[in-house]
Amino acid sequence: MAPIAKQCFRNAAKIVGYSKLYNFILWFVFGGALLGFTFARLQYLHLDTYAKESAPGEWYYAHTGRGRVGIVLHLATILPCAILVVFQFTPVIRRRWVTFHRINGYIIYILFMVSNASALMIMPHTFGGGLDVQSFTVMLVAACTISVGMAWYNIRRLQIEQHRAWMLRAMFYMGCIVTIRLILVILAVVPSRHDVWSCEQIRFTYEQRESFTDVAEVLAQRYPICASTTSQNMSSTFTPIEASLLADDVAQKGAALDLSFGSAGWISFFLHLIGVEIYLRLTPREAERLRDVSFERQLAAGYENPGSSGLVIENWGDAKQWNRG
Repeated sequence: MAPIAKQCFRNAAKIVGYSKLYNFILWFVFGGALLGFTFARLQYLHLDTYAKESAPGEWYYAHTGRGRVGIVLHLATILPCAILVVFQFTPVIRRRWVTFHRINGYIIYILFMVSNASALMIMPHTFGGGLDVQSFTVMLVAACTISVGMAWYNIRRLQIEQHRAWMLRAMFYMGCIVTIRLILVILAVVPSRHDVWSCEQIRFTYEQRESFTDVAEVLAQRYPICASTTSQNMSSTFTPIEASLLADDVAQKGAALDLSFGSAGWISFFLHLIGVEIYLRLTPREAERLRDVSFERQLAAGYENPGSSGLVIENWGDAKQWNRG
């Protein structure tokens, strides 16, 4: 890194409260990616925009009923939550404006829980709703919810280093949604795959995303099975679709994304799961510093076994008892 650029990064790190340059770089890269992704998705709060910009076929299930309620709740909670999280991990805010940090934390908890619940609402039909997609969604929601719960309990017990670790886990898990988009595009170009859609979903998607003069004629030409069914049975008549992200047919593009989302989700979750644990193992001095702070605050609060009053490993496993060094 050039000396001038390095000095600029150091100055920026001091402004936001980081004493170590590598911590600031990680915050800048991951926080910036999350902010950029979130700001790009704020337009989805306008449902007409979501209908046009979401993956082909998604709006069929989200335009009414439970799907509509779920997607509105999900977008209205997870997007502001993702923005507030970046402030929560900014050291200068945490140190100078403690009250804001606490209030912001509670707001994040609430938004996070509602967004998780709404994700489960839309899960049965999200990107095809296959078992790979549903199992990934359940795992992500469970991992995030457990991590947030552990973080909340530990901060209530003034176990600050554990609070930091579990909040980092929760936010890294949540951030895999950004990585999914990158892997999804790569997997979606894999050829020679087929999906199954209802004739009604294809017709709805054509009417929404295409400008065909006669949708029924195009539907009959491309998917003959749909031509032989009545309008009342369109939603219960299914036809195979060749999945291809490079095709001109929006249904084929939607099928390619549906078939790839579950795998992209699991790969992304695994990468983030490993990544956050590597980061935590690479920052033991910060964890030790915060444990000293935990000791002082727990001692002042009159807790038994200060320094280890939260959910620490020596209270559960066979690790040696922690002694303040």
